[in-house]
Order: sequence, then C-alpha cells, then structure tokens
Amino acid sequence: MPARVAALWRHPIKSHGRESLDRVAFSEGQTMPWDRRWAVAHEAARTDGTSWAPCMNFSRGAKAPGLMAITARVDELLGTVTLSHPRRGEITFDPDKQLRGFLDWVRPLMPADRAQSARIVRVPDRGMTDTDYPSVSILNMASNDALSAAMQMPLSMDRWRGNILLDGLSPWEEKTWTGKTLRIGAVEFEIREEITRCLATTANPETGVRDADTLEALNDVFGHQEFGVYGVVTKGGTVKVGDRIEVL
Repeated sequence: MPARVAALWRHPIKSHGRESLDRVAFSEGQTMPWDRRWAVAHEAARTDGTSWAPCMNFSRGAKAPGLMAITARVDELLGTVTLSHPRRGEITFDPDKQLRGFLDWVRPLMPADRAQSARIVRVPDRGMTDTDYPSVSILNMASNDALSAAMQMPLSMDRWRGNILLDGLSPWEEKTWTGKTLRIGAVEFEIREEITRCLATTANPETGVRDADTLEALNDVFGHQEFGVYGVVTKGGTVKVGDRIEVL
C-alpha cells in the first residue's frame, strides 16, 4: 500500500486543543495556517509576545496534563475558538479580546503548584511552534502502532499533537528522513530534525490523566525518546487527506 496522508490536525492555541481538517493550504516558510496561532503565557513567562519564545514560557500539557483532553474548533471568519473539555464543558471566545472568560474556564485544569495561566500572546505571521523556526510536525502511525504493541495498550495518535499523520510506512521509517525532502502532492517539506518527546505524551487525550509512560517505553524498548519529525515548507500548495507521499 502506498504511503498516504491519514489525517491533518491543527492546534489553534498551543497546548489547548486540537482540530481535524480535510485539507490545508501550506505556504513556503510558514507554519500550518492557524496552528499554534496563539499561546498561553503563564505568570512566570519571560516573553512580551512580540516574537517567538521557547515553550517553557507557556502553559502546556507537560506541566498540566488536564490540558491534553481539550479539543478545538476555529471560526476563521469570526476569529473565534471553541474549546471543549470533558470536565469543563465548552467555551467560545476571541483569544485576542476575551481573556478573562478563558482564564476562568481553564483555571481548574491547571495544577495549583504550577505557574498559572496569565495572558494569551500572538506573534503576527508566526505560529508558536516548539522550534525556533516555523515547523510542521509529521508523524508515522506505524511507529505509534509499534509503541502500542510494546506497551501492550492502545495509544491514541492525539498524544503526539502532530500536524500531518502518515500511514503505509514501516515503523520508525521517519528516523531516516532528516536532511531529505518529503513531497506530498505538489507540496515539499525539508525534514530538519526528529521530535524529542516530553511528559505531555503520557497523558490520555480523552481524560487528561497521565496513564502511560510513553517516555520510559521509548527509551527502554527502542533506545530513543523521539517520535515524528519536524519539516519546513520549501514549496507551497494544498495537502489533502489521502494524498500520496514521496521521500526524495
């Protein structure tokens, strides 16, 4: 079976929900549109929101596992985001204008011993990815299957917070891609590096409760802590679910 795009996901507010898409128009040198468009700075953050900043400045699933159970929907015309959580219900708001309601909604998901969410930042024309360059995260579903088998439990791909999910590959095939070009239709991605994983992946994306030591399994069984790769768009165009892929 030829390797194909199995799913496309964006995360409008960094670490605060995921949204499934059927197609995405990528632009050269840019992140996925509306992916990590906003980020939630905590009260100890050292960023003024005018430029990219490291993930340590933001509320995220590695420190607050409850955030991992959020799902999101964007209304691009209105500029609003709807967040849903099994314990918090639903909220629709404009992240640029309606901070207080969001902070009240998210506060119960934040551990009391962690820096609390304080403000939402948005850098023009720059998604707040974990990398200091505009990246797209690309994941291999077969690698997730291999890890699930090793851990003897099903692992949702939602744990990995990816943008482009691929099937039809061999497990860990993506580990050979660094420095190569991934072509999907007319779109091309330069594969920059592997993604080293953090505690966020130990939380169940349905419940927000840590229930699987993914990091220990990666290290002990496979001898590494990577899952997926970061790519940079070098040739723009539209990617659709079902598109074939090619590694050059």
